[in-house]
Amino acid sequence: MSANQHSLNLSVSKPNTVAPTVKAIRASRATGRVTIVDVARAAGVSSMTVSRALKTPERVQQDAHERIAAAIKQLGYVPNKAASILASARSQVIGVLVPSLTNTVFIDTLSGIRDYLAQAGYQFLIGETGYSREQERQLISTYLAHAPDGFLLSSADQCEMLRQQLNGGDIPAVSMFDLGKSKNAMSVGFSQTKAGYAVAQHLIERGYRRPGLMSAQLDPRMMKRRDGFRKGLADAGRDPNIEVMLPLPTTVDMGAQLLGRLLQQYPDCDAVFCCNDDLALGALFECQRRGIKVPQQMAIAGFNDLSWAACATPSITTVITPRYDIGHKAAQMLIQQLNGETIAKARLDLGFQLAVREST
Repeated sequence: MSANQHSLNLSVSKPNTVAPTVKAIRASRATGRVTIVDVARAAGVSSMTVSRALKTPERVQQDAHERIAAAIKQLGYVPNKAASILASARSQVIGVLVPSLTNTVFIDTLSGIRDYLAQAGYQFLIGETGYSREQERQLISTYLAHAPDGFLLSSADQCEMLRQQLNGGDIPAVSMFDLGKSKNAMSVGFSQTKAGYAVAQHLIERGYRRPGLMSAQLDPRMMKRRDGFRKGLADAGRDPNIEVMLPLPTTVDMGAQLLGRLLQQYPDCDAVFCCNDDLALGALFECQRRGIKVPQQMAIAGFNDLSWAACATPSITTVITPRYDIGHKAAQMLIQQLNGETIAKARLDLGFQLAVREST
């Protein structure tokens, strides 16, 4: 038998034989989490038959197999690998998804998560999405099978993806770094758009006439910084179209390359906002290599205030982001939700600071 024949096909299209019981079953679940017992009840079979259909489908009669598939699809059931954990009990595990495990920004945030969850008696599963929506989707599905009590996610888009995959389940999630649009959805972060706007204002106030933008990765947070920067330039009557961007991971070397491209296309550019500090350091190195004086001939601003930004020569102006606090506060908010506590603000803005240094 092929691998496909051994898997449970959830795309079965049959008469709706389970729909009348679905609402009642969901309503009976205090946690909103669907169990194998619920699937069995909706399909009119035993729990053992459902378990067999998931593990060895060839041992289940075709009509029962189809009823189980329809019940799973309509109830939004996710097989629970941790069979010893009852659906009504706590697993004491939180799923955490971040784009990168090598980027200092996310490592600092994970430290905040770790410190709060440890004192609250929770463990966490860390997933690296690599900025891929498909990887995000797969990780959410994988972690749901471990019955986590909740999720800490690096974007509001991931929260929406989780909601769709739960299909009616009730597992809380908190979005980190950016602020969700809904006042009811839980999120902890700051306005990426306002941060970009603040950098534009600073460069204009310092007298620079032709500020430009260097950006890579091009994830949603990066693009919001770009939007804010462009708006700040436009509001001041400056050209917002001086920019170079690449959809590749950021590196110091890329910062040097992008500055070369920027000056080739816009030789009169006299200031640059780099959408993270890696690019800013590369731009600084390239200016030094070319004999361009910073900040007299070229101003450089970065983002995130990585540890070495203040140690560079000249020191780099950058946006200080509350990375550790984002993780700590997001974990706190999630545990409060799980404990049924009142949350003062579901949308928590921790703000940002502009560290003005020698490079501007």
